[in-house]
Amino acid sequence: MAKLKFGMVGGGPGSNIGSAHKRAICLDSTADLVAGCFSRNPEKNAEQGKIYGIDQERCYKNYEEMAKAEAQRSDGIDFAVIVTPNNTHYAVAKAFLEAGIHVSCDKPLVTSVKEAEDLQRIAKEKNLLFMVTYTYTGYVAMKYMRSLIRNGEIGEIRTVMAEYPQGWLYKDSGGKQGEWRCDPKQSGRVNCLGDLGTHVENAVATVTGLKVKRVLAKMDVVVPGRLLDDNDQILVEYEGGATGVNWTSQFAIGCNNSLRLRIYGSKGTLLWFQEEPESVTLIREDGNPCIIKKGTASVTGEAAKYGRVPSGHPEGWLESMGNLYDSFGRCILARKDGTLTTDMIDYPTIEEGVAGLRYVEACLESNDKGNVWVTL
Repeated sequence: MAKLKFGMVGGGPGSNIGSAHKRAICLDSTADLVAGCFSRNPEKNAEQGKIYGIDQERCYKNYEEMAKAEAQRSDGIDFAVIVTPNNTHYAVAKAFLEAGIHVSCDKPLVTSVKEAEDLQRIAKEKNLLFMVTYTYTGYVAMKYMRSLIRNGEIGEIRTVMAEYPQGWLYKDSGGKQGEWRCDPKQSGRVNCLGDLGTHVENAVATVTGLKVKRVLAKMDVVVPGRLLDDNDQILVEYEGGATGVNWTSQFAIGCNNSLRLRIYGSKGTLLWFQEEPESVTLIREDGNPCIIKKGTASVTGEAAKYGRVPSGHPEGWLESMGNLYDSFGRCILARKDGTLTTDMIDYPTIEEGVAGLRYVEACLESNDKGNVWVTL
């Protein structure tokens, strides 16, 4: 695949997510990092630029300057990667879209449906691609489950139990990464639901194809001194009649990144656990569980093509993100030469980012009204 060029906003010294995006993009040599605005602090910005080997003239003092300058260069970036706190996503993404540059943005997309829909409108008007990095959807196992459901292997879906508990914020702020997530000025109106709940909503939607019809939410603030939710329990009704329960928490001691899906259909069941991501458990009507692993002959077609190494050589979260960027990069190249078709798009789009914000706002309304059903 031809080499693209990208820039990054955020991801300064000590940033875990910025480094992860860069490494994921490098897995398939999808693009080279050639520009950035890594920190509002000039010294830290310059320091990160040197670490990444960026020419100082392309290490910008702010994202506005970066978007304008890169759009005017003959060798400017093909896409921008946004890895900043939630409250800045809208302005940063808008600046690059209006400059005619494709965007990849960490989730949640923004802090309101209004902002999300505005970015969606601009991207459509500018004919630009926009990826929201719901990283877990890049796993081979997730794509395999999606294909099983599309092929009718477990019949009509009846109910989905989905959860994503963590334990790192069980008593304090969790350092810099936890502080901004728990700060309404930076995170918006939600903490746990935005950070983890949007992953749950997107994972279920991606694998099952189900669309949320209405929700009943109980959003709790449990740890003393905290202002935003740290434990959420959501009843879900999907279009078509399927039901579900989504649970997310940040004080579940002993849990790390414990995203789990249990999907129950009229002909079978699918089970998957993120911390053991290479295995899918398929249980058919006879009740006998069958464990299918990435790299085996059972995993074929649209899922198998994302496998990188032979069976028995584990692949994980970073490779999952790399799979998203592989698809994103191929689509950008196809857009350039006029060969892009919708079936080529196999990454979370801005439409999915908008859906996540609609889910969040419906849950907030439900909780604020005393835990009642709210239709999306």
